Amino acid sequence: MTLTNSHIIPYLKQAKAKIDEQLRIEISKLNGPKVLIDAMNYSLEAGGKRLRPIMLLATLEAFGQNSEKGIPLACAVEMLHTYSLIHDDLPAMDNDDLRRGKPTNHKVFGEANAILAGDALLTYSFEMIASLDDPEITSQMKVELIKQLAQAAGAEGMVGGQTEDLIAENNPNLTVEELEHIHVNKTGKLFIYSVLAGAILARANEEQMNHLEQFAYHLGIAFQIRDDILDIEGDVEKIGKPVGSDFENEKSTYPSLLTVDGAKKKLNEHVDKAIKFLYKANVKHEQLETISMYIIHRDN
Repeated sequence: MTLTNSHIIPYLKQAKAKIDEQLRIEISKLNGPKVLIDAMNYSLEAGGKRLRPIMLLATLEAFGQNSEKGIPLACAVEMLHTYSLIHDDLPAMDNDDLRRGKPTNHKVFGEANAILAGDALLTYSFEMIASLDDPEITSQMKVELIKQLAQAAGAEGMVGGQTEDLIAENNPNLTVEELEHIHVNKTGKLFIYSVLAGAILARANEEQMNHLEQFAYHLGIAFQIRDDILDIEGDVEKIGKPVGSDFENEKSTYPSLLTVDGAKKKLNEHVDKAIKFLYKANVKHEQLETISMYIIHRDN
């Protein structure tokens, strides 16, 4: 049985507050150029739901672990995610003016400073993992966490997915399978990493890792489908960015390939698969399941 929204919303807010506080602490440690630090802070403090780092913390809790020990690692994930948003918004990429309800980074600090702020967040995320000082996190675990994050974020993951997404903008014959491949890399790999990172900290066994990877795989696709639907049905005041930009940019999306109703059906299929794999992992699944339901029913 899943928790109700009356339980999950306070949980999400509390977890977000802890992550936000730690992000401020981590940024305060830096002694770089003021414009660079300001640009990094601007996008970090723009808000966001912090779903990826929260999934990491919830995974720890699913193994009966204290989520506090995962907060620095969760912040590293959020820094890397924020870097990707700054770069995705650039004129050479998606050319967006709004992000999280505020002008995008390059609109405030200029394109060069936005690029550099993204670069700094990306590299700092790896430094943070290497600097984890919890005695329960071994050097071998740190190496594995860094390796998997690099894979999730690099040419075979998020960056590769963004590249494929740009290529696909001019492909009117893109299939649903090809679109799914793009979004598994562009969006899904960081969801997968967040869950597996929590499982690594909790010392999950191989079978649990495999099931949780499949859970996060299908949840990541469902997340992207929901994003595509919100680009059509969403409220700009709630989602914090322009509605209809995918259509205007002639981007291939799940609704454009399947219709809105078809996209909603596909979303439910992936959610069902995600929950089945979550149950197979043999963990305390209630919190992760409820967060999953929140993710795919969200209005922003």
